[in-house]
Amino acid sequence: MPSRFHCGRIAAAPSRREFLARSAFGFGALAAGELLARDGWSDETQPVAGVNPLAPKPPHFPAKAKSVIFLFMTGGPSHLDTFDPKPELKRLDGQPLPESYKTDGLALQFMQAQHGKLMASPFAFRKHGQSGLEISDLFPHLAKHADRLAVIRSCHHESFIHGPAITLMGTGSLLLGHPSIGSWVTYGLGCESDELPAYIVLSDGGFRGGNVMYQSGFLPAVYQGTILRDEGVPIQNLRPAGDVSPRQQRLMLDRLARWNERHRQARPGDSQLDARIANYELAYRMQTAAPELIDVSKESQATLELYGVGQQPTDRFGKMCLLARRMVERGVRYVQLFNNDWDGHGECAKNHQGNAQRIDRPIAGLLADLHQRGLLDNTLVVWTGEFGRTPVMQGNLGRDHSPYGFTTWMAGGGIAGSKAIGATDELGFRAVEDAVHVHDIHATILGLLGLEHTKLPFYFGGRERRLTDVFGDNNLTPRLVGAR
Repeated sequence: MPSRFHCGRIAAAPSRREFLARSAFGFGALAAGELLARDGWSDETQPVAGVNPLAPKPPHFPAKAKSVIFLFMTGGPSHLDTFDPKPELKRLDGQPLPESYKTDGLALQFMQAQHGKLMASPFAFRKHGQSGLEISDLFPHLAKHADRLAVIRSCHHESFIHGPAITLMGTGSLLLGHPSIGSWVTYGLGCESDELPAYIVLSDGGFRGGNVMYQSGFLPAVYQGTILRDEGVPIQNLRPAGDVSPRQQRLMLDRLARWNERHRQARPGDSQLDARIANYELAYRMQTAAPELIDVSKESQATLELYGVGQQPTDRFGKMCLLARRMVERGVRYVQLFNNDWDGHGECAKNHQGNAQRIDRPIAGLLADLHQRGLLDNTLVVWTGEFGRTPVMQGNLGRDHSPYGFTTWMAGGGIAGSKAIGATDELGFRAVEDAVHVHDIHATILGLLGLEHTKLPFYFGGRERRLTDVFGDNNLTPRLVGAR
């Protein structure tokens, strides 16, 4: 065996047995290093100074879409009054719950307790598009885009309470503290804009359930959604004090960055601090970009009218939809719009009619504008709420919550429209054909963006976590993108 020099003299090289015995002491360190890296304690897993954590990242496979506009109807719109026609419910209007449903414990819980009187939709459903997709008269403008819609009528999940249902729809979990789907998307793909956040949120009336729909949870804080105001100052505290010049601000930010970096090196794994460092620089760049984003004065009058901006009752949501188009046009990855409030426990038809009048024209305008600008092909538009509503009457012409069968529709992002997927039973209570769970919806959204949901993990709390947990199936995708 060859010799080697050691302390000024020639020494024999160790035998294979000696080498393995000595190396064994290092195997534990290698394993520990891997575990620490998973927990975010390895330098290799921490954001590198000067590197943008929201820089664009390649998808796992070729994507159909590169951005998402998620339209969330807070309160739970009734699928029976919007996108899921039920002729049998109309025939049985006002009659008691059929005996066949009384063997179903869930049906009894939701419907017999409401005296079991069936209530048909007062809105007519008409056929639209090449395939005759049936859509309620609540949406005359949106119905003109039936050939672009894929309506999933068989969505379902487990929670009939607003808070947990919103949390499940937004994060894939009934438990608080999990990242929102927008945070997972930006974690997986980053952002194409250097001057705007990757993930922007707008609401026309607050956030029911708090920030669960746009929080970053256990992901690094930099992936949390940024709330944008559609009027006045777009983001609070964005502008510096009037007596601070741009040069002075740049000097302060450079000094602050050095202090923060020194602080960060002593506290590895602090994602809040990492986010703060990144956000200072982003805010500096946004001082020009954000006001320009919400300034729609240069949009043509025809475009403003398309969205219903400047008219009532469409003005506010119309402007939100117009801003969503402007965001994806500028490289924002994920846009989430909230419309409030579809909780029709009493006079459900009146509630839904008022809400539909506010959103119908703006959403139709959004689809038309994206299409004419060549953006719809790579922008996925999703419309949903936290659950549907029961086919029986509650109180004064109202409907109760029902998570066992409801509707979500998608358009753009490779979607082949003019189709309905899945079905609820004859009364619209439960998904019975091609049932699609919330986890499947999430897996499908990620899949259309080129992300394999099982390959987008984050190690937290002792195990790998993901948006779909241990569930989810994106087998829905071929039906969404395939021919009618």
